[in-house]
Amino acid sequence: MKSLAIVNQKGGVGKTTVVLGLAAAAWAAGRRCVVIDLDPQGNATSGLGLWDIQPNVETALAADRPGALTEVLVPATWQSSRTVHRDGFDEVVPTAVPLVAPSSPALAVREPQLANDPIGAQDRLAVTMQGLDHDVVLIDCPPSLGLLTVNGLFAADRALVVTEPGAWASDGVGQIVRTVGRVATRRPTPLELAGIAVNRLGRTRDARYWHEQLVDEYPEQCFAPIHLRAALPEAAAQSLPIHALGARPGAPEAAAEFDELFSVLFPEETPAAESPAATPFQAGAHGV
Repeated sequence: MKSLAIVNQKGGVGKTTVVLGLAAAAWAAGRRCVVIDLDPQGNATSGLGLWDIQPNVETALAADRPGALTEVLVPATWQSSRTVHRDGFDEVVPTAVPLVAPSSPALAVREPQLANDPIGAQDRLAVTMQGLDHDVVLIDCPPSLGLLTVNGLFAADRALVVTEPGAWASDGVGQIVRTVGRVATRRPTPLELAGIAVNRLGRTRDARYWHEQLVDEYPEQCFAPIHLRAALPEAAAQSLPIHALGARPGAPEAAAEFDELFSVLFPEETPAAESPAATPFQAGAHGV
């Protein structure tokens, strides 16, 4: 099982868009995926076709026992097959519907309560995840540096920083990279920086400039960007994977970008020696 926390303390950069895009890529590739929605706003949950689900991820955190998260998983409403065009013919192929640990507004209340737990404030999510056996686990963290995000980082193998090409984006990336580094020094197992995903890259000169600034500052960490396309919020609003929009303008291109990002982050049966390099954190690295 490979787990990835998707993080940035700044809101509105499209973390959930990236989570849904990666979940869609897993769906299309037939890879078994779990999405854990730690954001009280619950946009990933609704993007997967679920609302007001009981029990949910807050229930699992409140239970505070090994395996509690496995008891709240529910399947997304996405279809279990899709149609692809091959060699001039349409072919129906199976997919892997993601399982979801749904969000709840009660997470906003649970977070300050975690601070009163002297033993499990930071790793409660990791404890509840014991027993998960899936190809991919995506953890959608809230736009903050609070204990929910820290729990996501303690539970994941790697962290993916999502940002957008705008003013001060680089400063925000630096802050969350340092936070990932601090968490890494406090974990009993390694935490790696998977990289930086630049989201919503538009065609303006300003967007290109700020993207270049980010790439210049983090040349080894930046993945190929995710471009700004109207098809992405349209898919989320309809609770559909981006691949299900077919030939809708921008949808095939967006699906291809997420397929590429997914293949880099989660290569299938790649020997360890050939796996894409991630960045292990060490004391003193990345400004920590």
